[in-house]
Amino acid sequence: MKIDERTFIALDLGTSNILAFVGRQGIVYDEPSIMAYDNMTNSLVALGGDAYNMIGKTHENIRMVVPIKDGVITDLDAAKDMLKHVFGKLKMLNDWKNSIILLACPSEVTELEREALKQVAYDMGAEIVIVEEEVKMAALGAGINIDVPRGNIVIDIGGGTTDIAIISAGDVVISRSIKVAGNALDDEIKKYIRSEYNVTIGDRSAEDVKKELGSLAKYKGERTMSVFGRDIVSGLPKEAIISSEEIRNVLVNAFSRITDLLIELMENTPPELAGDIISNGFTICGGGSQIRGIKEYFNGIFSVPCHISPNPLTGVIEGAKVFQKIVNNRIENGYYGKNAKNVKKGSQSSYL
Repeated sequence: MKIDERTFIALDLGTSNILAFVGRQGIVYDEPSIMAYDNMTNSLVALGGDAYNMIGKTHENIRMVVPIKDGVITDLDAAKDMLKHVFGKLKMLNDWKNSIILLACPSEVTELEREALKQVAYDMGAEIVIVEEEVKMAALGAGINIDVPRGNIVIDIGGGTTDIAIISAGDVVISRSIKVAGNALDDEIKKYIRSEYNVTIGDRSAEDVKKELGSLAKYKGERTMSVFGRDIVSGLPKEAIISSEEIRNVLVNAFSRITDLLIELMENTPPELAGDIISNGFTICGGGSQIRGIKEYFNGIFSVPCHISPNPLTGVIEGAKVFQKIVNNRIENGYYGKNAKNVKKGSQSSYL
């Protein structure tokens, strides 16, 4: 079969959201990566947006499951259920036969887990399944030409982890990962409000505070915001008034761990790439790149230019679309398939 007759499908398996792209159709699935199970029957009750709307509003017989948390698969069976559901929707599009599937996963997902996810796609009828790291796809989606032998630092701030990588000559040279990202920032906000105001708030309220007030540098129009929760002393509903400055201090403190990791990575950078990084600066991707003042924050510490991905929420999918050309070229050269050649053992892109 000709390459252009195959359907290319890319999935971004993020901690917060799962996105699916189908060639010639665009993004056909974009839902939160959360699931609700019935404890009595262990059956799936809801997932995606429907499950997200159930957070904090269920009884004890319903459990909420996030298959991928902090960049690792915490429930492989649930992850498989999630993929089967997404793949089932895609099969209804009649584009599954002879398809090429690209799975973009967090860097912390193990090789064994990658193979398990690939097998789900094979079982559903896919012909070729490829796994790549999200940070690599995010770099492509941000417009970086990763094929040239020139160092680029990519900071991918997702929901569960922040992945920092130096990419050159088509692949990751050195990378680090830390569990300080969107979810951890929400947790820090919850801890602060509990400590300062004796009010317990939920995950969704913390995320709303982060989106409305969150910043890493001062900005015009700073304001306060009312947040409602439960008084930890009386147990009754209570309101707290939070300011932008308070949340900025919380986020800056959390981001200091990211900057420490970035310094460690640069200290281990090959000298030949250090000069490239000074001129190219940092490229910041992922949902966390939308926090106000993030460019000023990194520029003020490292005195290098910072660039924000033009598509922070869909950057991995945009990168996968670019990577499709590389995949097609590899197929023509026999890199994938039963008679695959030139594929290193253990490669994330290998066809097994």
